[in-house]
Amino acid sequence: MMEERVEVFFDTLRADVPEYIHLLEREALRDGVPVIRRATRDLLRYLLRVHRPAQVLEVGTAIGYSALFMKECLPETSRITTIEKVEMRLVRARENLKSYDAKGQIRLVEGDASDVLRSMAQNRERYDFIFMDAAKGQYLNFLPDIMSILGPGGILVSDNILHSCDILESRYAVTRRDRTIHGRMREYLYTITHMDELETICLSVGDGVAVSHRAASGISMK
Repeated sequence: MMEERVEVFFDTLRADVPEYIHLLEREALRDGVPVIRRATRDLLRYLLRVHRPAQVLEVGTAIGYSALFMKECLPETSRITTIEKVEMRLVRARENLKSYDAKGQIRLVEGDASDVLRSMAQNRERYDFIFMDAAKGQYLNFLPDIMSILGPGGILVSDNILHSCDILESRYAVTRRDRTIHGRMREYLYTITHMDELETICLSVGDGVAVSHRAASGISMK
């Protein structure tokens, strides 16, 4: 397939990553744990290297793979906060962060993302870069609190927006159990592409990624 050939070629161009990142990727694929695709990883690396955010938030830790990868793309002064609620994933995440985050750049917050984000908004926390990679049907529900904590000039990256290309189909062409996610993701994408505060581009990278840039304070992007 053309997509596979492209990925093989891009592998020859990709900057190397620490061996433990490759190890975690192999273990995740072996165990059926979803982690970001290499093309998505490339995009994150580019954005983080260019913007060098001081405070990064990840919604959806899984086993800590993407948080650890982002750490490798940031200055040692940057800090990453990552949220996860699934205990089975948390066990691995705790182990991986303990093993590979020796300088303590990553803070793991255990709990439901809705509750944690609401608390962050109430406490007026601010983040320069937010990576959304949690339950796809919840992105729309998370958005008000995400906008409260995304600082002026900040970047919001939303992963898996194509949901294995189901989003391209009519809602009646997807399985009944996926129709709620289908509808909510389409509404989420419409919302972030039509908000005055955001300039958003939707890309077919990996399983689809939306990159949104928030205007500086008091400035409309439209």
